[in-house]
Amino acid sequence: MLKRTKTVGCLEYVSFPDIGLSNVLAKIDTGAFSGAIHCTGIKVVRRGKERRRILKFKPLGESTMAQETEFFDETYVRSATGHRVKRFVIATTIICGGKPYRIKIGLSDRSDMKREALIGRRFLRENGIIVDVRKNSELDDEGENTR
Repeated sequence: MLKRTKTVGCLEYVSFPDIGLSNVLAKIDTGAFSGAIHCTGIKVVRRGKERRRILKFKPLGESTMAQETEFFDETYVRSATGHRVKRFVIATTIICGGKPYRIKIGLSDRSDMKREALIGRRFLRENGIIVDVRKNSELDDEGENTR
């Protein structure tokens, strides 16, 4: 049985309520397998007698939004420049198109990218979401500097 499909544009406002982010303009990228949120200060520290591993990060580079979690994975991904890089991944909630979903998303310094969040095809496929590039096209200013 197929899930009912939802349609999103190539750019969508999304929220990550578990980490205090709302209305972040995300690039919906079917060319990317996984997704990422812009974070800085990403590091693992050891804490307590048990020397538990804690992942610390600052969403959108904001010190006032600093987060910590014991629940994370590490993986290697191919970056936009083609290099293999280690990425920390958290499971969280995303609100996309007004609906909440669970998502596994990487934490990455995206300061050199135009959008602070990237949503890849794994999330789209798992949730029966398709992309219509005509939707939200008024938000798409990426081609303006190429004319």
